[in-house]
Amino acid sequence: MAKNKKPQQRKGFRTNEQIVYPAHGVGRIVSIEEEEVAGAKLELLVINFEKDKMTLRVPIEKLERVGMRKLSEDTVVKKALTTLKGKARVKRTMWSRRAQEYEAKINSGSLVSIAEVVRDLYRSESQPEQSYSERQLYEAALDRMAREVAAVHKQDEECAIAAIVEVLSKTAQAAQARQESSEAQAAA
Repeated sequence: MAKNKKPQQRKGFRTNEQIVYPAHGVGRIVSIEEEEVAGAKLELLVINFEKDKMTLRVPIEKLERVGMRKLSEDTVVKKALTTLKGKARVKRTMWSRRAQEYEAKINSGSLVSIAEVVRDLYRSESQPEQSYSERQLYEAALDRMAREVAAVHKQDEECAIAAIVEVLSKTAQAAQARQESSEAQAAA
């Protein structure tokens, strides 16, 4: 396996740029290399996912197929944060089916779809506790969303998580206040 350093940019991606790889979230392109494997030359993007302590080598021909993309624009981040303010959609299908749908949204790479999962699985203190698998999916979606929001806004992940949870808790408080108000009116 012979390695050669290649130019710093390929297919619109350049070294040291942060990107989103749908199955793993935000990573950084550390290099663009050419490797010879079984007599065939492959151009590879070497992507480091620091938080996961993982490095991925992705053939340039497969970038579109795997759904790799640049970080979201600020307008998409705003749309995702607005999505958090919406009413949680809880389907009455079996949990295993919903879990598959949530997992597919998390791995889609779409920030708005990930925000939908975060919104739908969020539980405030006044709501019933989540099951272990619900909590795992919620935390995975929250982590994925926070990493991209932090990268776009050039802030640390903790600040992004705090901002996301603040939006969710304000939305939950407003919904609870509306429900208490309507219950009080019904009782009167």
